[in-house]
Amino acid sequence: MFDIMVVFPYYKPLLEGLFTTLWVSLLSIFMGFFLGLGLCSLRNAQSSALRGMTRIYISFFRGTPLLVQLAIIFYFLPLIDIFIPSVIAAVMALSMNTGAFQAEILRGGFRGLPKGQLEACWTCGLTQNQTYWHIQLPQVIKMTLPALVNETIDIIKNSALISTIAVVDLMRIAQTYSSTTYRPLEFFMAAGILYLLLTVLVSFIGKKIEYKLSNL
Repeated sequence: MFDIMVVFPYYKPLLEGLFTTLWVSLLSIFMGFFLGLGLCSLRNAQSSALRGMTRIYISFFRGTPLLVQLAIIFYFLPLIDIFIPSVIAAVMALSMNTGAFQAEILRGGFRGLPKGQLEACWTCGLTQNQTYWHIQLPQVIKMTLPALVNETIDIIKNSALISTIAVVDLMRIAQTYSSTTYRPLEFFMAAGILYLLLTVLVSFIGKKIEYKLSNL
């Protein structure tokens, strides 16, 4: 018989796993954002070789399962004598994955900027870097914020896969105690509720930020 109360004695490990899921996901999104900016810039590089390699990178990470990417990073690096903790491998894989998606999101934002804006900035005496960081990028973030929030939610949900490389996240905790207590339904239900609460919180914060930016 289903009894959710069997989960409550294990609430501390579940919350610790939730915290791991949260910080790994947010760190990956943060690192992926700057990676996405770099990839977005390389898509417009003068070198055709750089543009081609960037397209291949983005196509690979957008077109292959995250589980495959995790396995490649976690199991391939030791073959070339590079040994890293599983949690670092998880952050690397998630960052590289979301960087590819965020690059396309940001590229769409940059393409939506008024074409005459660059000329206006040059006329005002702004340098290319000043124009990029102080004029263009804030507008792009404002335009693409809903998509970036959705990407954050996707990464939080997809982070459940990092349990496959022995990261002690929320899903790993749920798997462990569901096996030891023989109550998988209750523990996976509890994990699902915690994931839902986390994604709803991220969505709420994103909407608050979007509302404030729209009133600036």
